[in-house]
Amino acid sequence: MERQLVFELGHRVAHGRDDFLVAPSNEAAVALVDAWPDWPGPAIALSGPAGSGKTHLAEVWRAASGATRIEAASLDTADLPALIAPRAVIVEDLGALSDAGERALFHLLNLAKEESASLLITAREAPARLPTRLPDLASRLRALPHAELGAPDDVLLAGVLVKLFDDRQLRVTEPLIAYLSARIERSIAVARDVVDALDRASLSGKRAISVPLATEVLRSMGLG
Repeated sequence: MERQLVFELGHRVAHGRDDFLVAPSNEAAVALVDAWPDWPGPAIALSGPAGSGKTHLAEVWRAASGATRIEAASLDTADLPALIAPRAVIVEDLGALSDAGERALFHLLNLAKEESASLLITAREAPARLPTRLPDLASRLRALPHAELGAPDDVLLAGVLVKLFDDRQLRVTEPLIAYLSARIERSIAVARDVVDALDRASLSGKRAISVPLATEVLRSMGLG
């Protein structure tokens, strides 16, 4: 008899029906975000590889804070006073910036302090390792409270897969989760794509989601 799988992971509602699963690979970042509004300073940074959950965790904070959101690449043309007006801002995917972008980010950090606002920055690299030409900005980024999210470990990846299937009201078995966990990239984004592809393949072929179907789907996605 098939049974629903239960993993001993903490969770919190992000937005809508999304849950953010907590595991050793992300618990330091979760703790830092959860400390808001009592952050050690007006701004914090989260870093980690693509698919590690940075954006999802930022959305958890946006739901709590009402923050506005901007891609870092758009800072050079942004209306910064308007951006900071809600007193909470997410700057997503910080990397190499133009000279104008660096000046804008430095100004935004100053505005956050002056306006008693909160600023959450996400990046693939730790702030101290980002390529920055403006010395004052480099110094400010190095001083930011920072937490790194690692790639999902085995338990978190399995838990994410179970949750993604559950969100679609799809029953799954332990062998299927073990099969997928052993073969896909340790990335929440990839897990989401695989579950979506399996759901579509099951519906179009009127087949149960199983290891044989997963084998076909992964092969079609270049993952098998």
